[in-house]
Amino acid sequence: MDLDELGDRLEQAAGQVGPEINRTVQQQARLLRALIMERASGRPGPNVITDQYRPSWKREPFPVPDGGGAEVGTRKPQGRRLEFGFWDMTDSIGRHFFQPPYPHVEPAVNELSPEYEAAFRDALDRIFGGGA
Repeated sequence: MDLDELGDRLEQAAGQVGPEINRTVQQQARLLRALIMERASGRPGPNVITDQYRPSWKREPFPVPDGGGAEVGTRKPQGRRLEFGFWDMTDSIGRHFFQPPYPHVEPAVNELSPEYEAAFRDALDRIFGGGA
């Protein structure tokens, strides 16, 4: 590619950055939510008792300049207690707990991390047509 083509190529790529970043972020957020729910389906993660906890995990997309973001989380109060444990404590309504941790979020994040990096490399390839 010569310098005359560079400006046109960069201008074309600039219009693709935001949509590609947003698409990649949203796909990775969907995958993270699925992995968390999978790991919250029995040991070594938490057991399923009523199946109200797993579906409580949500993906909330939000806009950012030139791209998009997403938050993956739950509003259920047991989320932190299940992930980190609740040792010899009394909760706000007087129940006493000795609950070991049942990690399900951290293992999901750790599993997805290498794929996350690769997904953004692929997005760059799509933006620049494989010539980045």
